[in-house]
Amino acid sequence: MKSEDVRAKSEDELKQQLLDLRKESLNLRFQKVSGQLENTVRVREVRRDIGRIKTIINERRRTAAPAS
Repeated sequence: MKSEDVRAKSEDELKQQLLDLRKESLNLRFQKVSGQLENTVRVREVRRDIGRIKTIINERRRTAAPAS
């Protein structure tokens, strides 16, 4: 997922995608512990996608809030 794709989405879509990625992260951790994880790179991708979404949400909140 690229940051341009994330920036094009609305706040509600970002929150829903963040929730989905957190669920996927949980499932990947369970797979890793049980030895069933095949695509180990996906753990890193999900973690980075979560960070990317949280960063853009925080950027939007900072620009929307009045500077004091």
